[in-house]
Amino acid sequence: MAATNEIVEYLDDRLKIREFEDVSMNGLQVQGASVVNRVAVATDAAMATYRRAALEECQMLIAHHGLIWGGLKYVTGRNYAHLKFLMDHDINLYAAHLPLDAHPELGNNAILAKQAGLLKMEPFGSYHGTMLGYRGSLPSPMTPDELAGIWKGHLGCDPTILSFGKKKIESVGIVSGRGGALTEAIERGVDCLVTGEGSHENHHEALEAGINIIFLGHYYSEIVGVRAVGAELEEKFGVEAVFIDEPTAF
Repeated sequence: MAATNEIVEYLDDRLKIREFEDVSMNGLQVQGASVVNRVAVATDAAMATYRRAALEECQMLIAHHGLIWGGLKYVTGRNYAHLKFLMDHDINLYAAHLPLDAHPELGNNAILAKQAGLLKMEPFGSYHGTMLGYRGSLPSPMTPDELAGIWKGHLGCDPTILSFGKKKIESVGIVSGRGGALTEAIERGVDCLVTGEGSHENHHEALEAGINIIFLGHYYSEIVGVRAVGAELEEKFGVEAVFIDEPTAF
């Protein structure tokens, strides 16, 4: 059991949410119960995850993709439905978007890189001047299928692979979600870009540049950060963390 304000203050500081220029309104977006026994963590703030959080008797939901983006203009339609459910069930909603992509320990990209065992890591994936991802070297060369298989095992995803580059990959650039960074990967001579989802144009751009791309899926590339946050809150505050798995089609 922990006071909500203590958890919020800890997360604000740990994730350094004030240091990021982000369209997401990071931090506590919706206030609920003042005391937390169980925390739900999920990639998305959505009715499906709220319902699961309520069924699990959680007093807080921590989401990578929150509800409020760029400010709340109208409390109608979807916004009304979301806010009403959260307030009716006294659930706090906390969002951590770019701060949870970029965090060196709890971040999506740091964990994905660790899962692949990347060495000689350096910042990669610039977004408005902030590096969100990592570039590094594999312990030993791998084929695109072998590399994708690592995350298939860790994440339970079915990656899409564009094998347009070297048959044996040595250097990897990772940017979760829709981070992309294909142009940067080409310019920096990366053998394989690993990201969540891409665009139609990525196919020919990668083919012409002779670079491999592994698409993990936007959702699957961003489940690891919230899981890590949940585990840390369990250890720090003694609350129980519940991962709510609600995959999307992307």
